[in-house]
Amino acid sequence: MITRLPLLLGFSVVMASLGGCVTATVQEVRESSTGMETGDSIVVLGRRGRPQTGETELDFVSCISENLNKGDAKMQVVSEQDFMDAMFPWFEPRTAPAKSGDLPELMALPALADRFEELGLRYLVWVQGSTKRTDSAGTLTCSVAPTGGGCFGFLTWEQDSSYEASIWDVRTGRVAGKVSSDAAGTSYMPALIVPVPIIARVRSSACDSMTDRLKTFIWDTG
Repeated sequence: MITRLPLLLGFSVVMASLGGCVTATVQEVRESSTGMETGDSIVVLGRRGRPQTGETELDFVSCISENLNKGDAKMQVVSEQDFMDAMFPWFEPRTAPAKSGDLPELMALPALADRFEELGLRYLVWVQGSTKRTDSAGTLTCSVAPTGGGCFGFLTWEQDSSYEASIWDVRTGRVAGKVSSDAAGTSYMPALIVPVPIIARVRSSACDSMTDRLKTFIWDTG
């Protein structure tokens, strides 16, 4: 066992450096022209209708916001928390709209229009969706003995990320279009003494593809 352990650990390191397989697709529907000017900002919001189960993950919303604010074609982003503070109490979890169709009525309120202008807000991106585990298979057994122990087996599980972003033009109070991002991937966990998770970065892939398309969509004046 002593002579085999370094080899097994080496195998674990190699496997850990690999990633699970992920496929991602992104689509868009445009309803009006877009574009941004100096001083314009954007905010990304997730569904926050607590205690509903359809809530969009906080880290996915944060991922979109952070990616929009860096790299090529970056834009000025108002954080979700700063937006909620500025719009209090309309976008608090207990009073926030449950669906994007409720936004026009809110956006038409004079008090909110003034606050939008103070923030320089041009677009409100409303994100709905989630990442779910869809299937799993395999077995994994671990044991401990006086002479040593370990885990043996092989597990796989599949995840699916499905998100849709509605881009609302604050100036017109209407939706400019929608961007959807779907990603699916399979993760693995082989175990030869040491379990080695090989994770498919499904949600991260969905975030990256959606962010890239949002940048293209908003900056494109066509």
